[in-house]
Amino acid sequence: MELHERTASVTATDGPRAIAINVGANTNLPGVRGPIYPDGRFEYLPIPEREPTRESVPTYADLDARLGFDVPERFLDLPVHLDPAFAEYPLCSTYTYGDEHGVKAGPLSKLDPGDVLYFYATLDLHGDPEAAVDWVVPGWGAYLIGEFRVEEVVTGEAYEGLAADARERFATNAHVRRDPFDAKVLVAGSDESELYDRAVPLSAPSGGTDANDLVTTLSNDSGRGPWWRRRLWFDADATVRLGRHVATHRS
Repeated sequence: MELHERTASVTATDGPRAIAINVGANTNLPGVRGPIYPDGRFEYLPIPEREPTRESVPTYADLDARLGFDVPERFLDLPVHLDPAFAEYPLCSTYTYGDEHGVKAGPLSKLDPGDVLYFYATLDLHGDPEAAVDWVVPGWGAYLIGEFRVEEVVTGEAYEGLAADARERFATNAHVRRDPFDAKVLVAGSDESELYDRAVPLSAPSGGTDANDLVTTLSNDSGRGPWWRRRLWFDADATVRLGRHVATHRS
């Protein structure tokens, strides 16, 4: 990866910007990561739902029959916090994301239509490491798994004041289903959004904790805690370069 010129700041405003945030199951919640396979295909596995909901929500058992790997039996009865929701993912029909944590909600609320919200997850290699493409990390690694082309951003406070028809696009979001509703921000993606078919690595092939140039050269991350849990910010120039890299990697 040839990205040696570091992006200088996050102040560029000419063109779309991007944020990448960590999502999906991990070794804390519920205690297992989603898989990545030797050819770079992967499975997005959401975290469990830990809060009361206004209505019943899917369980891991509901997903198990629709995914290409077996969810560990001990998790099957747990309800799922299906967020982000990708229209092409089982039991989803829209692109929405909600967040109740101010550390992420604040920056997300500043996204404009046309900006990009990337999602990344830590994934475990399932299969023969010797057969893996050279960018799949032995053991676990961090990977981009999908993106929203931002169409609408609504703060939690603003959502509470919306008319019923304006709320409709968020009706199935996991935070809207919670009782009480708790999102500090809601993001809707356009039809250009997608859950990738193959992952895009953020970890270097040497190991999951080793960030590659997409992180060290292009991003201006939040600087607190392990990088693979942090919000990664990309200014306008870095967003263009990141988008080109993602498109080339996936072609």
